[in-house]
Amino acid sequence: MLVTSGGQLPSFHFLIILFIIVTTVRSGSARITSTFTRSEWPSTDIPLDNEAFAIPKGHNAPQQVHITQGDYDGKAVIITWVTTDESGSSKVLYGTSEKKYDFSAEGNVTNYTFSNYSSGYIHHCLVHGLEHDTKYYYKIGDGGSSREFWFQTPPKIDPDTSYTFGIIGDLGQTYNSLSTLEHYMQSGAQTVLFVGDLSYADRYEFNDVGVRWDSWGQFVERSAAYQPWIWTAGNHEIEYLPKMGEVLPFKSYLHRYATPYMASQSTNPLWYAVRRASAHIIVLSSYSPFVKYTPQWKWLREELKKVDREKTPWLIVLMHAPMYSSNVAHYMEGESMRAVFESWFVHAKVDLIFAGHVHAYERSYRISNIHYNITNGDRYPIPDKSAPVYITVGDGGNQEGLAGRFVDPQPEYSSFREASYGHSTLEIKNRTHAFYHWNRNDDGKKVPTDSVVFYNQYWARNLQRRRLKRNHIRTIERGHCHLLIRV
Repeated sequence: MLVTSGGQLPSFHFLIILFIIVTTVRSGSARITSTFTRSEWPSTDIPLDNEAFAIPKGHNAPQQVHITQGDYDGKAVIITWVTTDESGSSKVLYGTSEKKYDFSAEGNVTNYTFSNYSSGYIHHCLVHGLEHDTKYYYKIGDGGSSREFWFQTPPKIDPDTSYTFGIIGDLGQTYNSLSTLEHYMQSGAQTVLFVGDLSYADRYEFNDVGVRWDSWGQFVERSAAYQPWIWTAGNHEIEYLPKMGEVLPFKSYLHRYATPYMASQSTNPLWYAVRRASAHIIVLSSYSPFVKYTPQWKWLREELKKVDREKTPWLIVLMHAPMYSSNVAHYMEGESMRAVFESWFVHAKVDLIFAGHVHAYERSYRISNIHYNITNGDRYPIPDKSAPVYITVGDGGNQEGLAGRFVDPQPEYSSFREASYGHSTLEIKNRTHAFYHWNRNDDGKKVPTDSVVFYNQYWARNLQRRRLKRNHIRTIERGHCHLLIRV
């Protein structure tokens, strides 16, 4: 049933279009392979002397500033920055008024070498005990070279809290990457869910590996210093490069990008969970052991038990290698993780699984392939209302270019796919509905291309629960046409 409120009815044509969209999305009958092609900018990294990598002026000025969530429930942040001339102070001054810093926190400093590269001094500082839904200003660095930034803490954990996430993957540092980042910053999203492959520095050699980690840190500072980026590790973070004498996986990444893994009782920063607003977000590592009895397997089994859909109705999983993808590139590389975890995700009624790795965009229907074994022959995914939607957003813009070849014909589980650069946003409205958009970088212009209303797996699909909680079902967007779709 389609309900309107606010005293103004949408036009007849709008109702017809909306009915067609909702009907096709729910029936699973509209599979689309976009034929759009664009004259993309060259997939080469921006020169180091470009203003996109501008270094702040002043002796030992903090650079490469970024923040991430620092606890389980959004009342802490980890602030990270780099100094190059000397270690300097690891203290953060902060407060709720601009240029008035009533509080301070002391961090720690580390550095590392990679081949013949020596990093700057990498500072990590946990700022905790914050209030929800509050704007904080913070200051780092010493004397005249200090720098000031701000961030907004999320609303308290609540099932009907609205919140907007951005989703970016495989970003790199090309002009296409810059287009993606600039478009994302215009979206109004409040936190980035980053699905892996950050700098692509591993495509360089020796000293230049570290240099390109530095340039990427400065590249994303324009966003990451002001709002949390929730990090996922990808294959380009592994950096297993024995010809350079480097055999310790994730060395650069783990030194530079902290995660709040201990807050969720994880034993490794590569997999962890956070709760933010009305979402429970689980981050997995595609390139760490995950089969039965391994630490990641044991941790995920326990973390799924902690999910409380009465408090955080939206259950989101991040990983790098997609479990479902119909692109020729990296085809079925996520199959082993799918075989291990898919039944858990279906049983838990996970809403959405975001992945990267494939340099194209694709969204699936709700499908599963959990009944297959070697004797029954049920080897094809089937529609499953309890299953997640799988979304691949490995299209940030990196130097490896687009993955333009899809399997033909388009599989029945694939709803929409296109080989273009872009980013996504997920606007959670309440416990029942969320707006999702994928935005294409169309020759430097942001073009909304794939839009869906997602129904929450726990609330919107349980009719009895919805009747009991009828007062919580409300209009999903005020100030527009005040649409409420009940299913």
